[in-house]
Amino acid sequence: MAYPSQLGFQDAASPVMEELLHFHDHALMIVFLISTLVLYIIVAMVTTKLTNKFLLDSQEIEIIWTVLPAIILILIALPSLRILYLMDEVNDPHLTIKAVGHQWYWSYEYTDYEDLAFDSYMIPTQDLSPGQFRLLEADHRMVIPVESPIRVLVSAEDVLHSWAVPSLGVKMDAVPGRLNQTAFITSRPGVFYGQCSEICGANHSFMPIVVEAVPLQQFENWSSLMLEDA
Repeated sequence: MAYPSQLGFQDAASPVMEELLHFHDHALMIVFLISTLVLYIIVAMVTTKLTNKFLLDSQEIEIIWTVLPAIILILIALPSLRILYLMDEVNDPHLTIKAVGHQWYWSYEYTDYEDLAFDSYMIPTQDLSPGQFRLLEADHRMVIPVESPIRVLVSAEDVLHSWAVPSLGVKMDAVPGRLNQTAFITSRPGVFYGQCSEICGANHSFMPIVVEAVPLQQFENWSSLMLEDA
């Protein structure tokens, strides 16, 4: 869960998000070192009284400022491509859920069950219980078992939406007439919040996503109760 004045990312709740956090720190350190070097060169060029008329004609410095940026780009690109392929992998999911975006709510269908489907609306501010988060709580949460590969099929009924949960490292566009898929594994139990990340209309900011990861036995009890109510 994000908190006021937070500068970094939310705490990772999935292996992919942990990799993204490590890559962010890796790239940020490279950018910091480059910025420090450039700032030092600027200050030195402005303040020094010494000059070298052969500096701009040096073959060695031409090689350095051509090869060094290429090496830096490779150091950034290789980890980035690795994570990109990791995020695209969907290997033997234990559960498949279809998330469909509407104006302005989400509907979920558990495709491994016959009649397990529900709509998820934002809880209005006046109906919130103490401790619940404004604009983030939903009347029905997407409940999943912890430490299990989950596949989410994402689509939309009317306009473009985007199903995103930052702490899980998941963000997938919901396009009408198109079925996109993503996958994740929750590494710990908890409640993880997200919001539609596409400007989908007047109530765009009022269609939250709430994912609740629970132990497998608790998930089975929840699914049995939902099927009985259906």
